[in-house]
Amino acid sequence: MARSDSAVADDGCDQAPLSRADFEARLRAKGSRYHIHHPFHKAMYAGELTPQQIRGWVANRFYYQIMIPQKDAAILANCSDRETRVKWIQRILDHDGADGDEGGIEAWLELAEAVGLERDEVTDLRYVLPGVRFAVDAYVSFARSATWQEAACSSLTEMFAPEIHRSRLNTWPQHYSWIDQSGLKYFQKRLGEARRDVEHGLDVTLDYFKYREQQEKALGILQFKLDILWTMLDAMTMAYVHNTPPYHSCDNGVYLIPE
Repeated sequence: MARSDSAVADDGCDQAPLSRADFEARLRAKGSRYHIHHPFHKAMYAGELTPQQIRGWVANRFYYQIMIPQKDAAILANCSDRETRVKWIQRILDHDGADGDEGGIEAWLELAEAVGLERDEVTDLRYVLPGVRFAVDAYVSFARSATWQEAACSSLTEMFAPEIHRSRLNTWPQHYSWIDQSGLKYFQKRLGEARRDVEHGLDVTLDYFKYREQQEKALGILQFKLDILWTMLDAMTMAYVHNTPPYHSCDNGVYLIPE
């Protein structure tokens, strides 16, 4: 069925493209939906989370951390541009590590130890909630099936990441003195890496999504990634704040984080 003219106008197909500056401003405005505004994170920065809730967050976010290199590998596999691949591969090294750099995954495991978790209970993923796993897997699946430019656009939540890392560095020592400060280096490490990643990812997005319909799609892709991050915290809130089982048929004991 052919679409009406009004339908075309509604989805932005016949509108003039946004200028590069306006398009970037629309992308950055999505920061109002970033998960720093989620009630779980607000409670974290206010010092209101219990040790169990902090540990639950760290254990579940580990699943996201280990899947990020797979997401970036999918982008590389779909990317035909050598220059982009040369730059993008650094993201995998940042997480998996390389000579002289332990990598973000190792730094996250040190964070886990700092909050009182054992490595094996984090690496065997025993605490990963079904909702968290589903959201993260959906993100990786998107990266594998989308064009590399679309998948690169989804990474632009990094635009908002420095603020969230600074918030943790500023508030955790004050509110959670029981956490070994040496475990916070992941957040310090990502401050610089996120800024670098944003510059490249933003250039790719602004260069590729030139027409209004494309630009609206890019904004939707970024919102999809924001929804992934928000949904992860929704699952953790249900489990660790409201003490609600992930599914009625699940054995609660599997998901209980040590006090």
